[in-house]
Amino acid sequence: MPKMMRIGETSLFLLITIVPLALSRGHDYGLALTKSILFFEAQRSGYLPSNQRVKWRGNSGLNDGKTNGVDLVGGYYDAGDNVKFGLPMAFTVTMMSWSILEYGSQMAVSGELGHAMDAVKWGTDYLIKAHSESHVLYGEVGDGTTDHYCWQRPEEMTTSRNAYRIDENNPGSDLAGETAAAMAAASIVFRRAKPAYSRELLKHAHQLFEFADKYRGKYDSSISVAQKYYRSVSGYADELLWAAAWLYKATNEKYYLDYLGENGDALGGTGWAMTEFGWDVKYAGVQTLVAMFLLGGKADSHAPVFGKYQEKAEMFMCSCMGKANHNVQKTPGGLIFRQSWNNLQFVTSASFILTVYSDHLTAARKHLQCASGSVAPSELLAFAKSQVDYILGNNPRATSYMVGYGNHYPQQVHHRGSSIVSIKVDPTFVSCRGGYATWFSRKASDPNLLTGAIVGGPDAYDNFADQRDNYEQTEPATYNNAPLLGVLARLHVGSHAAHDPLLPVEVPLHKPFEVQPTPHAAPIEIDQKVSSSWVLNGRTYYRYSAIVTNKSKRTIKNFSLTISKLYGPLWGLTKTAGGSYGFPAWVSSLPADKSIEFVYIHSASFADVLVSGYTLV
Repeated sequence: MPKMMRIGETSLFLLITIVPLALSRGHDYGLALTKSILFFEAQRSGYLPSNQRVKWRGNSGLNDGKTNGVDLVGGYYDAGDNVKFGLPMAFTVTMMSWSILEYGSQMAVSGELGHAMDAVKWGTDYLIKAHSESHVLYGEVGDGTTDHYCWQRPEEMTTSRNAYRIDENNPGSDLAGETAAAMAAASIVFRRAKPAYSRELLKHAHQLFEFADKYRGKYDSSISVAQKYYRSVSGYADELLWAAAWLYKATNEKYYLDYLGENGDALGGTGWAMTEFGWDVKYAGVQTLVAMFLLGGKADSHAPVFGKYQEKAEMFMCSCMGKANHNVQKTPGGLIFRQSWNNLQFVTSASFILTVYSDHLTAARKHLQCASGSVAPSELLAFAKSQVDYILGNNPRATSYMVGYGNHYPQQVHHRGSSIVSIKVDPTFVSCRGGYATWFSRKASDPNLLTGAIVGGPDAYDNFADQRDNYEQTEPATYNNAPLLGVLARLHVGSHAAHDPLLPVEVPLHKPFEVQPTPHAAPIEIDQKVSSSWVLNGRTYYRYSAIVTNKSKRTIKNFSLTISKLYGPLWGLTKTAGGSYGFPAWVSSLPADKSIEFVYIHSASFADVLVSGYTLV
């Protein structure tokens, strides 16, 4: 795994002069999005589903948790090894969920929303198992020491599968807090498609936050085997705020808003100006979320405190763009550079923050205020795009750092599964040390293509050595890819509002999505489905059918719906002066067990349809 081996300090770096690139070309962001999601299927642990697309992988880790008396089968391997680390896994789920929440409609147009949601659910299914009791959370299966001694396929690993947990006597507020954030964020993702599952996730999130806040401590003090690999340098204060922010976003409960306002100073949310955002240090992420609450008018009485969060969030963005008093370091080719070991994790996470904030600034009709002056939202997006383009090949080496994308990409990835012949091709047992002798030391391309993996990336001078033993540069990680999903979807499709001249829209036709139930207020049931789709002027449009059914034994009158995220025409309902929707002119009531249908067309995912009022007569 791209391990700790890094300093969690907050010092800022001077900007290195950027050398303009001679080569500039467009990228197929839709293809990159498809590949980046596919990578998560290669990282799956447990029983693989029938629709598994990465065919060279097989079932693995089928006894995980057994010696501890719990079922811990499933989840993700974090990187190129066969250990399941809870902290980076939970962060991966949080960032995939955030990507979907911001750019789910763009993913739908790209035909990837279902795959992205599957990737989130593979993680949350495991996290639910890991949270076996309200104040017990398993944070690791396997350990890095024994795992790294061996080079084996996950399907036949012989290394230790001990499981390690936190509880009231061995706390881990950072681990519990991040897992609460993941559960809360994912609960929003599944709110319409799987409402019961969404409520289950939210229940776990509430319990985990209470556990994290009440029994405080660093998780790596309780799970000491994680210290060498995923040490929590920043401590747990940032995760407490991060979890509270996501729980507020998921519930709108004032308790969590007040927690952010009342604890911002004490827990560092208003004080730390960071130059990184990732699985360890969450401050820039929570500062951006709170800034978005403020922009959206949700600060309540905490506006002055939230303004301090926003100031620090914008300092992070300004420093990334080279427009602050002190700026992050960049390579001569223009890439954000934080550290030699797996640097691209910080590039993808920063690019996501800049992209999201750009869109929220645009919606609020505001600019970013930097030391060098006012910065338009389009400049944030353009800088994020430049970082993604660098990853995809617009760099001095003309190398794509996404495996399987472009003509020149890493061939010797530091990854056990991809570097050893598939067990389905050759089931001959690969021993612990024999794997090093036979497969690790091979000076040849991997037998299995790890499609979509974002590797560690180049050094401070844009140099890169494509060698399997060069783990600092050639090892991938799930949290490298997770933030990139949203950015790629945004760059591929653009914003909701209109065609973005910076981003040409080229949307292929995709098959319809499955039926997705919409949350409803009993006794009214609403089911939506895609009934047809077509391409017009390069954009894919979908016709949605929504069936409203009276499940009660009485007649419904004064019916009212609130519909948001609707970007096209609607038929079959009457829009009221207040902006809600009621029965069509030819319907005055809806008898028991009867239904009406309305339809709408737009080039996005399902609209949010909620019952806002009715009378039973």
